[in-house]
Amino acid sequence: MRTFRYERAGSVSGAVALLAEAPHGAFLGGGTNLVDLMKLDVARPDLLVDVRRLTSDQVDELPDGGVRIGAATPNSELAADPLIRRRYPVLSQALLSGASGQLRNLATTAGNLLQRTRCPYFQNVTTPCNKREPGTGCSAIEGYHRDLAVLGTSPECVAAHPSDLAVALAALDAVVRTEGPDGERAIPMTELHRLPGPQPQRDTVLQHGELITAIDLPPLPFAARSCYRKIRDRASYAFALVAVAAAIDVADGVVRDVRLALGGVAHKPWRAVRAEELLRGGPAAQERFRQAAEAELADARPLPGNAFKVPLARNTMVRALLDLTGAPR
Repeated sequence: MRTFRYERAGSVSGAVALLAEAPHGAFLGGGTNLVDLMKLDVARPDLLVDVRRLTSDQVDELPDGGVRIGAATPNSELAADPLIRRRYPVLSQALLSGASGQLRNLATTAGNLLQRTRCPYFQNVTTPCNKREPGTGCSAIEGYHRDLAVLGTSPECVAAHPSDLAVALAALDAVVRTEGPDGERAIPMTELHRLPGPQPQRDTVLQHGELITAIDLPPLPFAARSCYRKIRDRASYAFALVAVAAAIDVADGVVRDVRLALGGVAHKPWRAVRAEELLRGGPAAQERFRQAAEAELADARPLPGNAFKVPLARNTMVRALLDLTGAPR
């Protein structure tokens, strides 16, 4: 690990100011991803600004019936919060499937959203990787890519975003609140992360020195009927091959509203907008669920080693909707 300077700011604005003066600095929350990357020499910050105690670590109900999650809330506490478990079970399930208990105790809500890809070439500094070093090439395209993306990829990068929490938040229409050099802003969760395009080194739309302070969940009564289904190689502490966050509102056998997002298949949490549009107003039936899933995956561009993800994602979407609605199989 390279040498670096450590600072503990006294306020959010102070932390933002410190990082604004350090182009190669980084914020430090729980450190469960950043410290690992520093040990691998993938991340090389010359300044770490500790922000763990600067933002709220609580879950609070908002006047409109929504919920505000403090950026410093540990994953374990968020997963166990009674309000979250009752109103947004998909969120609790995603967190409990995401890591070991020890990691959940340390990892923060904001840090979970900003964790970087687990692509083996990104984590190996001896191999070319456009995300780590732009312009060097993507080793995964001709190499090992079984765990990587099939939607929204580019010739520069096929990495998949690893966060389970981010997928659930994308399905729930969450809003990310930040403070940065240009002041405060609110970013829809579906717009926080980027597809790789020609700049795969940029994971998010955040500016350097912009700090996540909270995440807001809108009032969404039918989110009480929601679930997170994750397919992985082993049940304990593995990243998703495919994951589905789903919430659905059904009355008299008709889908009145629905929220769907996919994980493990793209460079960002993938909101299944096309599938949602096809499901609304239609029957809550297995064949309809399958048609919607196939429509969502029609633009998938898998590589030879991860082509299995397309039917796996389709089947997982169908199964999640069947489980929520109780529709005949």
